[in-house]
Amino acid sequence: MIRRRLYYGNLSLRIGTASLPVLAFAIAGFLRFCTIHLPSDARPSSWWPYCVLLLCTWALWAVASKKLGLCLYEKLFATRGKTQRLLAACGLTYAPIITGMFLYRGFSFSRLFIVLSAIALVLLAWLTQVAFRLMLESRRQHWLPICQILLVGADDFAARIAKQLRENKFMPCRVVGVVRLADQENVFNGVTAYELDDMPKLAINNGFDDVVIALQPSRFGEIPMLKSKFEAISVPIRAVLDFGESVTFSESLFAFGSTMMLDLYRTPAESAGYLSIKRSFDILFSALILILASPLTLLIALLIRLTSRGSVFFAQERVGLNGKLFKMYKFRTMISANDSCDLRWTVPDDERRTRLGTFLRRTSLDELPQFWNVLRGDMSVVGPRPERPHFVHKFLQEIDLYNTRHYLKVGITGWAQVNGLRGDTSIKERIEYDLYYMRNWSFAFDLHIILLTLLRGFSDANAY
Repeated sequence: MIRRRLYYGNLSLRIGTASLPVLAFAIAGFLRFCTIHLPSDARPSSWWPYCVLLLCTWALWAVASKKLGLCLYEKLFATRGKTQRLLAACGLTYAPIITGMFLYRGFSFSRLFIVLSAIALVLLAWLTQVAFRLMLESRRQHWLPICQILLVGADDFAARIAKQLRENKFMPCRVVGVVRLADQENVFNGVTAYELDDMPKLAINNGFDDVVIALQPSRFGEIPMLKSKFEAISVPIRAVLDFGESVTFSESLFAFGSTMMLDLYRTPAESAGYLSIKRSFDILFSALILILASPLTLLIALLIRLTSRGSVFFAQERVGLNGKLFKMYKFRTMISANDSCDLRWTVPDDERRTRLGTFLRRTSLDELPQFWNVLRGDMSVVGPRPERPHFVHKFLQEIDLYNTRHYLKVGITGWAQVNGLRGDTSIKERIEYDLYYMRNWSFAFDLHIILLTLLRGFSDANAY
């Protein structure tokens, strides 16, 4: 019953969410072309272009809403991130639409219609999420049939799982029986207790909807034996996977040849969106910047040659994705580069800087060559800033979870940097921002950070 309920619930939510672009277009069309309250031109000579636009919008919305979890029951009651996912899905839907309208000149669409349809889609998606939450709460409290569960396990761990099942917000559940295993003390009161030998007696008219095996990971080896014991009951059998509060996973069980594996720590860097959309954007954006900035790059290179001795570029080892070292390139901004550069921060009025170098560092122009690192795949446009190996080893000893930032590609700009944490600032605060970025990564979030970088400028008080 658990699977069946989730299936029908997800299906109804998916159908409702998928229909929203049609309703949004209907509302926008009515407001734009059928009311006197808004300025209106003559009706379009043909509605076919709008039908094609609706089809494209629907397809993009279907992909974005599924990818960001707007069609999943379990996401309805998430404690945070609901609004961000909704806005990101709408942004990913309309960004290609607006780009296509800008490039395609064969038909002139009403800009007001596009704006109205986008606003309508956001509001309708929000109302749909709220409506489903209210409906689930109402059904759970009143008329939805209760799922009757036989829980395998009678210890404290099983009692905790029973509490979670009773308190879930998707469907009402009741533990109507528990099966005590060897070496277990039954901590349940008021619930019928069974032994494994009782299972054949429960083969007919047992009243159970699901069997849920609640064992600690140390006893998972007993699951094959338990599965064979409960086959006589003829109801679906589930096993609870609980590895502690710090280990979570979703859709992470996969086959690797004949070996089944479970992701215990999965990062955005392994997702399809990160590997395809983000990488494609990095290649296009970095190539565009390198081409457009080539005159400025040549000018800076010439000025460095004329004003100081040494090479134009400065290469330094940094720690990147999965802790791998790579050579990061910058314009040389100091009189000389030696091993001490890897072991100390740059400070205000640092005597090692050249005059031109001071200007380049203050304006972040010294980081232009890093777009070559992005093009090569060492870095991304957006991500945690790369650090030197010496400081990585140092911070690993001082700060919890520091190395989790290397589950993502390092970047030229990042969430910490646009919030003022750049240069010699609090490492702990930077890690908090990096972890937030990792947990909430989306392509829309990357675009948001790039936009903030452009709006807030490249100069920073801590860049010296």
